[in-house]
Parts: sequence; structure tokens; C-alpha cells
Amino acid sequence: MAHHIAVVGGGWAGLAAAVRAVGLGHRVTLYEMAPQLGGRARSLAGDGITLDNGQHILIGAYTETLALMRMLGVDPAQVLLRAPLALRYPDGSGLALPGGPPMISFLRGVAACGGWPWPARLALLREAARWAARGFRCDAAWTVGRLCARLPAAVRQDLIEPLCVAALNTPAAEASASVFLRVLRDALFSGPGSADLLLPRHGLDALLPEPAARWLALNHVEVRLGRRAGALQARPGGWRLDGEAFDAVLLACSAAEAARLAAPIAPDWSTQAAALDYEPIITLYLRCPGARLPLPMMALREGPDAPAQFVFDLGAIGGAAGVFALVVSGARDWVRAGLDATGRAALAQVVAAFPAGTWPTAPTLLRVLAEKRATFRCTPGLRRPPAAIAPGLAAAGDYIQGPYPATLEGAVRSGRQAADLLG
Repeated sequence: MAHHIAVVGGGWAGLAAAVRAVGLGHRVTLYEMAPQLGGRARSLAGDGITLDNGQHILIGAYTETLALMRMLGVDPAQVLLRAPLALRYPDGSGLALPGGPPMISFLRGVAACGGWPWPARLALLREAARWAARGFRCDAAWTVGRLCARLPAAVRQDLIEPLCVAALNTPAAEASASVFLRVLRDALFSGPGSADLLLPRHGLDALLPEPAARWLALNHVEVRLGRRAGALQARPGGWRLDGEAFDAVLLACSAAEAARLAAPIAPDWSTQAAALDYEPIITLYLRCPGARLPLPMMALREGPDAPAQFVFDLGAIGGAAGVFALVVSGARDWVRAGLDATGRAALAQVVAAFPAGTWPTAPTLLRVLAEKRATFRCTPGLRRPPAAIAPGLAAAGDYIQGPYPATLEGAVRSGRQAADLLG
């Protein structure tokens, strides 16, 4: 039966939900409180250059996100630069996986990792074999630090910690080992190319928000930008959103907004959603004309005076030449220190990390962006709210119960699943 569904939120979860609901034959009205679609993964214009509100990446295991892009007429090969997973540091050390079957690729990559002595490489292979033998499962109370305690310090510092903070945006000492293992299983061992890095060649808007907006317009979806949903009330056979009648409502907004709207209807669900703790991400864009890095994405060693874990050469991906993005995940302490202090430290870090001559002139900051609620803190035993709230009322978002941390793939999957619940 066709319904009139209100989708509240125009981020990647809301867009995925709206597209899925239309595909199920429903009439959809989409509310977005911001003046543009995309949520926390969108493009920002300014300073004569288009930058994103965060340096997001995808991986080959993001099957539903890639499928949605294709459905919307986007060719991932055109908008994403695909490359085998490589966590290379400026000194040339680090892990790089060659192509081929996942297990063989992992074995070859670890064996070729010259930055670690052979005992460290063998220790990683033994530990990975144990994880695989246990089905990539562990005690739900374990942290990633506990899971990897037997690994040599070099492996933890150069591989586990940057992978953990990149995937879960939570420091390894506090992050959920169960979720981390699920990410490793799907990324490194689920099929050829699953661990490949997919780096956006264009602004994030070109990946999903703009194609989705065109598709929704062609399918007669009313998109109400700059419209914050005010009040949700139950009515016989459906709901009223700001006085307008709908058969069903899908809350694809932030957890805080969803908790506010659901509070009068489902206080327990609302309390659970509102209780989530968050971890910031800081993205620093800098300019240095004539500079190029050895790889489009490189790892950096963080420390007390070195905030960033990764640097991206946007010119090597397809963006503006001489523009670079530094990413500080798990950035709670650096947000407290202030963005000015973070910027100074990151500039000093990136100059010191690379050989002399990498930077023809001193890099300068273009923009510093802090997403203070970038993702929920993915800690052991975390209780995330379910998608189902009440009959005809569901929620979608990267914070909803699911196997993944807060990622674009988690958002897209949750949107599709919530639409199915209402269908």
C-alpha cells in the first residue's frame, strides 16, 4: 500500500531512505533544516575553491553506498579514485596491500612491510589468524587496546591505532574491539577490492547529494530546505508533523533532533538516543603551490604536539593543485586546545614529517573545520537506539543499531532499512 511518508533529514541516511521509499511506491516529502542536502558529508563553497566539510573516504566494502550511487546515475569509477589500501608514512614505512584475493593480499602486504622487523610481522599474522579462527568476534567488553595488547608496539602505533581512529573515530584504548573486528572482517577479508580506498575526485556533493536531489525531483519528491521539523504528534492511522498529516514518519536527522521529536511519543527511545556521547573531527585545509606528495593519502604519526593522523593531496585526486587536507580524528583534546593551536601544531607537524624540499614554500592554512559531533564514541557495550520507534515511526542514521561504526555506509544502510520498516 502506498503511503505519504515524511523524511526528516537530508543527509546520506535521509537521502537513502527517501530514494528507497519512492522505490517502494510511496509519496515522500523531505525536510532538511540546512539550506543544502548532504548533512555531515557535503561540499562548502568559499575562498574561490570548493572544499568539503570533512575529508571523507569510502572503501570497496561500501557495497550499498556504491549501489545507491549507480542507481542515481553516478559512475563510481568516474567520481572516486580507487587504490589498494596503503598506510604509508613520509619515511616510506607502513603497510600497503597489493591486489588479489584478500587473504593472500594481506599476507603479502604484511610480509613486505619493511618498517617492522620479522618478529613483529609474524606476530601480526598470528594474531590475525586467531581473529579469523574466532570468526572476528571477541568479548563485547574488550577495547581495541585489550584486543591488540600482544602485538608489538610498532604494529599498534603504525597500523592498529590509525586504522581504529580512522574507522571508529575513537582512540584504540577506548574503542569497541567487537566493532573494530567487524570492520576488519568486511574490509580486509570479505572479497577482492573490499579494502580498496575510494577517494573522492570531486566535492562530496557530486557523489550523492546532488544526484539524489535530481533523482528525487524527477520522481516528484518535495524537498523543503531550510525547514526544521517542529512538532510530531500521533493521529488516528498516522502522524502530524507541524500540523501536516502523514501516514508514516522517518527521522533521519541527528540523534539529538530525533530524540527531541520522539520524546513525547517514545521517551525511552528518546533518552537512549540523547545519551550518546560524541567525538569531534577537525579538518585543516592548507595551500602550498607546487607541492606534491608521494601518494594521494598518507599517514602521519600523531603525538602530544602532532594532532593529525592523515594528509591528503587533493591535487593528486582531482581537486585543486597545491591544496592539502589534514585530518584529526578523535579530536576531543585538540578541540579543547582551540582551533588556532591545532592549526599551528598541524602545520609544524606536516612540515617536519616530510623530507626537505617537499614544501617549496611554507604551507598556509586555508580553512579549519571542526565537526564537534562528528560521530558517536564507539565504545564497548554501547547501547545504540533501534530503527523502530513506534508503528509508522522509524529512525535512520549512522548512530542507529547496526554492525558498523558511524560511517557513510552505515548511514546509507540505515536509511534503506528504515524505509523498509515503514513499507
